[in-house]
Amino acid sequence: MKVTVIGTGYVGLVTGACLSEMGNDVVCLDVNADKIRVLNEGDIPIYEPGLKEIVQRNVGAGRLKFTTDAEQACSHGTIMFIAVGTPPDEDGSADLQYVVSAARDIGRRMTDYKVVVDKSTVPVGTADRVRAAILEELANRGVSVPFAVASNPEFLKEGAAVEDFMRPDRIIVGADDEQAIFLMRALYAPFVRNHDRMLVMDVRSAELTKYAANAMLATRISFMNELANLAETVGADIESVRVGIGSDARIGYSFLYAGCGYGGSCFPKDVKALVKTASEHGRELQVLTAVERANEAQKRVLAEKVKRRFGEDLRGKHFALWGLAFKPDTDDMRDAPSRELVMELVEAGATVGAHDPVAMEESRRVFAGLGGVSYAPTPLAACEGADALIVVTEWKAFRSPDFAAIRTQLRQAVIFDGRNVFGAELPRRHGFEYHGIGRC
Repeated sequence: MKVTVIGTGYVGLVTGACLSEMGNDVVCLDVNADKIRVLNEGDIPIYEPGLKEIVQRNVGAGRLKFTTDAEQACSHGTIMFIAVGTPPDEDGSADLQYVVSAARDIGRRMTDYKVVVDKSTVPVGTADRVRAAILEELANRGVSVPFAVASNPEFLKEGAAVEDFMRPDRIIVGADDEQAIFLMRALYAPFVRNHDRMLVMDVRSAELTKYAANAMLATRISFMNELANLAETVGADIESVRVGIGSDARIGYSFLYAGCGYGGSCFPKDVKALVKTASEHGRELQVLTAVERANEAQKRVLAEKVKRRFGEDLRGKHFALWGLAFKPDTDDMRDAPSRELVMELVEAGATVGAHDPVAMEESRRVFAGLGGVSYAPTPLAACEGADALIVVTEWKAFRSPDFAAIRTQLRQAVIFDGRNVFGAELPRRHGFEYHGIGRC
């Protein structure tokens, strides 16, 4: 099938690459010429396990092309995915200017039937705006060209996006056009050969499903973080509580790990956008308002623990930081808890020596101009001369460290475990003062 993907950000690049891997003829469009040049050279601008190899393989096979030529991209695909950014506005709502602009570009150029698919995470009602923008551009041209607008939200976890796309739990398609539904079923048939996992529904329900899924996961995280804080106060262990409630089949174990808050490009933005959507329709989502508030507070928990241990004035103190990305297997630092922590430590007078397997280059950009932050080539090197080790991201490489070696590097044998990676028993056996999240 001939497919066009507008936008080569995280979602667009994964979508285009994985569809080409299944034999489709895919053209990816972006206005950023530097990004397109890098992609055509076989490199990728983000870190995602397995993605670079797929891009290189399919560019080499001629199934995947990257361009800045909107005319070429629009004439190519029968199915056209809009996968541009929807950054949050100041009021928390999703900024749809790039989505609407992409729709207008399609309307200005289309000459035959198109299925225009919203792949970006967009508020309920966006498909109507896309349809209206295309119709307006067709009217300006004085032509009538048939088209359909569908919603096909992504459910990709950073760090496992390729696996999620290739072996999806479900594929949500919102559409009311039979031809569009037929083409979407044909496109996704290779991904659901084992059994049909495509759920077809009306467009607005599909748009809401994406937000509802992320909001539910964010709710579970904030709920467990609040319980973890209570567990510390009453002398309980949140890990025991997690196992106890997770064993209930109605609850399950996923997304019940306490930590130092969620971040990334999805949960913070989508919770805000859903709250804003509700407000625009005269509804207040009290639970999600509390989820957002709890998460912002949780991002300060590690700094508060450090200050309780070392004092409010941290001048002369140096801390080792393991992990900068908001989660493992990505270099994404958008809304990462490490950002809040580093800023608070530096503002209190401390210096930080950080290590992350892939996010240090992005961190240098984020913290450009901020003094007191240095970067170490290895986790152990980050510990040299530090007053404590702070774990912020649960990379696999951090899970079984040499505690004896760490102790020789630290000035004080203190660990703040913001993801409960180690558990309390093993560090304490090695003589460490251990501070976890909700651990007794």
